[in-house]
Amino acid sequence: MPVFLLNEALSLPDPRLAERDGLLAVGGDLRPERLVLAYRQGIFPWSSDGEPLLWWCPAPRMVLFPDELYVGRSLRKAIRRDVGRLRITLDRDFTGVMAGCAEVPRPGQDGTWITAGILAGMTALHDRGIVHSVEVWDGDALVAGLYGLALGRVFCGESMFTRRPNASKIAFVALVRQLRAWGYAMIDCQQVTAHLRRFGARELAKDDFLARLARHVDEPGHPAPWAFDPPGAARWLDD
Repeated sequence: MPVFLLNEALSLPDPRLAERDGLLAVGGDLRPERLVLAYRQGIFPWSSDGEPLLWWCPAPRMVLFPDELYVGRSLRKAIRRDVGRLRITLDRDFTGVMAGCAEVPRPGQDGTWITAGILAGMTALHDRGIVHSVEVWDGDALVAGLYGLALGRVFCGESMFTRRPNASKIAFVALVRQLRAWGYAMIDCQQVTAHLRRFGARELAKDDFLARLARHVDEPGHPAPWAFDPPGAARWLDD
């Protein structure tokens, strides 16, 4: 398959034409309108500073259906241990979450894919109520968080960080349970990882994923700004 070269036109190639490794296109820009167009088609940007802007649609696709969330015994134990200490919020400190995702080192990774262009594009979408953040607080300290895009009844997870053990996992559990309560259909986890599989995420063939995505992105989602339903962050300890 060819790798497409994008220009200023607000268009993207058919995601089914991606290379075997998922690479679909090079170039273009990260303006909010292109980002929305891309994610609605199952395409996302992923490149580092100094590299060309790359667009991907990998297969198989890792997806978590909120009803299939699995929380293992050790994480349940950690949640019960920290329930009185940690506070979890939505859309309270998007800038802090983005900074954490960009700055906190990850094993096996040099630098970050959250470039200045990604930061500007995602911030613009956050201001429009499309990108949302989850924050985990220990007192006044932001110790973990994650962010992603909400399109219809689909949440596209982007990145997470943690500064203490299990805190980002707790943020993820809290978000999934809230999305389940709001009737969201699926969470696009993008890449296949053992970490996500432990939460119950599973692989979908590209055609299956794209069909589900097309069906759910135009359905009504939860209005912005987001906040946990009463009783607030206690929901992350439910069942």
